[in-house]
Amino acid sequence: MTAQLIDGKAIAQQVRESVAAEVAKRAAAGKQPPGLATVLVGDRVDSATYVASKQRACQELGMVSFHNHLPADATQEQVEELVRRLNADPQVNGILVQLPLPSHLDEEHVLSLINIEKDVDGFSPINIGRLAQKGREPLFVPCTPYGCIYLLEQAGVKIEGANAVVLGRSNIVGMPAALLLISRNATVTVCHSRTRDLPAVVRQADILIAAIGKMEMVRGDWIKPGAAVIDVGINSKPDATKKSGYRLVGDVNFEEAREVAGFITPVPGGVGPMTIAMLMKNTLRAAQIQDP
Repeated sequence: MTAQLIDGKAIAQQVRESVAAEVAKRAAAGKQPPGLATVLVGDRVDSATYVASKQRACQELGMVSFHNHLPADATQEQVEELVRRLNADPQVNGILVQLPLPSHLDEEHVLSLINIEKDVDGFSPINIGRLAQKGREPLFVPCTPYGCIYLLEQAGVKIEGANAVVLGRSNIVGMPAALLLISRNATVTVCHSRTRDLPAVVRQADILIAAIGKMEMVRGDWIKPGAAVIDVGINSKPDATKKSGYRLVGDVNFEEAREVAGFITPVPGGVGPMTIAMLMKNTLRAAQIQDP
C-alpha cells in the first residue's frame, strides 16, 4: 500500500483564494483592508525569512502589512510599548510577534499584552486557555496546529473516535495540536523524550502528528498500517546532489512511512504552506470581528 499524499500546497492555495475573495468583498463594501503587524526583535535569519513571507502573503491577498523591527538588545519596556501602540492602532487588525524572542525578554508577558481580538497567532494565554477548556472557543487557533487539523479534515480523515498520537509537546505546535484533536473527540496521547517504548506508542496511532524536531526520527515500522501521518518537521539533510548541499526532510522517514500509512504529508509542501494560509485566514477573521 502506498499512502495518499496530502498536498499542502494545493490546499493552502484554496484557503488563500478564499481569503482573497473575502478581502475583495470587504474592499467593495468600502471597508479598510485587513492589516497585519509583524514584530521582529533581532536579526535571526530564519525569523526574518518567515516574517518576509508573511508580508508577501499579505500583499498577494490584498491585505496591508505593517513591519516593526527592533534590535536584538531591545528592552522589555521597548517591546511592550510597541505592542501597546499596535493594540491601539485601528489600522492593525492582527499582531504577530515572531518567536522566539531573545532570551533576555519575557516572552509570555509580551504575548499576554496582545489584545485578544488581535491575537492572530493564537498564543495569548487567554486564547490558549479557552482552547484547553471544554465548551469554550478561542477567538484564534495557533496557525500551524490549525493547518494540521485542516489538512486532516480536507483529506477526509475521520478524527472523532480515532487514537491520535502527538509527537512533541511544544507550546507552538504539540500542545495546541493535542487540544484541537481532543476538541474533535479523538483520544490523544502526547509523546516526548521521556515516553517509554516510543515506537510501540506511535504504532497505536490512527493519526500521528510528528513535531519533535529530529530528522527522520519516525521510521516506517513505527507506523500503524493505514494511519494518517502529518509531518510538521523541517530539517536540513546533507545531499551532495543539491546545489545548496542539503535537502529538506521531516521528522518522519517519508520513503518508509509512505509504504505503510494511508495518508501522509510531504516535506516540503505539506504543513509548511498551511501555516501562512491559516495566518491570513485568522487576520481576515480579526478584521471581521473588529469591523463586521
